Amino acid sequence: MENQKQVIIGAWYAIAAYAAWGLLPLYWKLLENIPALEILAHRIIWSFVFVALILAVSSKWPQLKKECLSICRNRKQSLALMSSAVVISANWLIYIWAVNNDRVIETSLGYYINPLFSVLLGIVVLKERLTFWQSWSFVLATIGVLIITVKYGTIPWIALSLALSFALYGLAKKIANLNAMIGLAFETLLTLPVALLYVALLHNAGNSSFGASSVSTSLLLAGAGMATALPLLWFAQGARKIPLSMLGFFQYIAPSITLCLGIFVFNEPFSKIHLISFMFIWSALTLYSLSKTKLMVQLETKLNRKKSFGA
Repeated sequence: MENQKQVIIGAWYAIAAYAAWGLLPLYWKLLENIPALEILAHRIIWSFVFVALILAVSSKWPQLKKECLSICRNRKQSLALMSSAVVISANWLIYIWAVNNDRVIETSLGYYINPLFSVLLGIVVLKERLTFWQSWSFVLATIGVLIITVKYGTIPWIALSLALSFALYGLAKKIANLNAMIGLAFETLLTLPVALLYVALLHNAGNSSFGASSVSTSLLLAGAGMATALPLLWFAQGARKIPLSMLGFFQYIAPSITLCLGIFVFNEPFSKIHLISFMFIWSALTLYSLSKTKLMVQLETKLNRKKSFGA
């Protein structure tokens, strides 16, 4: 009974995290008149401040110092953390720029195909193997991306960049193997000097939005830290309490909300071609999600037996 209660609590934490990530375009749209690079710099600065406060309140500074010493001695972990800091900063910049340049639908496409990119990295880097159904899910997703590419004559670089950068971030985090909040503290700490320098240069040049614009704009820039860290904290709580399969199912909440925002709130064009492309990708995700169920494993075993018999 107690275990079931923990799963329910964990599910709500995970849903809250993915819903917050899905609704994030609404936040960035409030800052659409500010350059994406300046928003990114403030997101890094205030994320570090907010996470530092959480660690102080939860008395985790000793753990942070201990982890810091351990990381300094471990070259592999150090490189993984530096890599994660770079790729998540790139991911944040692309996402903010895309949202504020009316490309919200393409960002949702990126996060729909992200799980497949993560699997692809697992194959290439960690030498994991694809099942028969997972291979077909890649074929369907590739067709979906190709449809948009051929129809509009341009590669959906925002979607692909977001998917690849977040997949690389996940790989780096897996290698670093740190607590979510402590990991974010390290990542923002590594990029903090660059962010502070950039904001200082903007201030000296008289181009800074923080403090120079309205009070609401300054508060929104500072609030970017909370908007970044809170969903991550909720996600960490959820991940500890619910099965990985349930967490994998919930991850499609975020791009689904973002897609709806793009179509119904921001009135971005969504043609029949978009629908066909997304249908291929949704089919790929459905097939991938079902690929490890008992029924699909049994079907794959039967197919393998028939192939062996035919040979």
